[in-house]
Amino acid sequence: MKKNIIALTVAGALAGGSLSLAAAENPDIETMDQKVSYGVGLIMGERMINDVPDLQMEQFLQGFRHGHAGDEDQKRMSREEVQRAMMEYQAQMQEQAGAQQQELAQKNLEAGQQFLAENAEREGVQTTESGLQYEIIEEGDGDTPSAEDRVRVHYTGELISGQVFDSSRERGEPVTFGLNQVIPGWTEGLQLMPEGSRAKLYIPADLAYGPGGNQRIGPNETLVFDVELLKINPGS
Repeated sequence: MKKNIIALTVAGALAGGSLSLAAAENPDIETMDQKVSYGVGLIMGERMINDVPDLQMEQFLQGFRHGHAGDEDQKRMSREEVQRAMMEYQAQMQEQAGAQQQELAQKNLEAGQQFLAENAEREGVQTTESGLQYEIIEEGDGDTPSAEDRVRVHYTGELISGQVFDSSRERGEPVTFGLNQVIPGWTEGLQLMPEGSRAKLYIPADLAYGPGGNQRIGPNETLVFDVELLKINPGS
């Protein structure tokens, strides 16, 4: 988009074509009306970076001018045509986002599979029938929990890139939860750890958050957790 040239040209048209380029680029912001007008434009511009990433500045400014003038004869599209265009655009954006999500999911899946294949060859790493991998760092001497138990743990969660996405250690507070309330990789992995153990869990995507991911984890991410099983059924 040729935003710099178009914006100056149309800004002059908004003022009746009488402004010089320098004045159009740096209008006065002194009166309350001028400040409010600039502020509204600034907020709208910031929002549209994400809402309409391919905003065509010339058409936008013309539509803004026609809408603000309130002259129906000036308007080049009916309200129905605008709504239809908006709906079609939204559908197109959703389709593009879906395609990008699928592409990223496949990329993450393949990277995770390669990581797990190489990791399985390391000494001390064991692989279960489900595909979960685990590595005991410190062996505890307590009981092992069942899926119906509650556990208190300290943990650090990483992507295979090494990026930490969550850590109870950083927060300075262990967490307590039911083993049947977490991702399958945790439910299975914690049942392999005697109380007092510390282990690394290497969790494939299908035992984690799958193709949907979540706010901090992308689609089909393989996850690595450094987990300490502090207590089974704390408080009991």
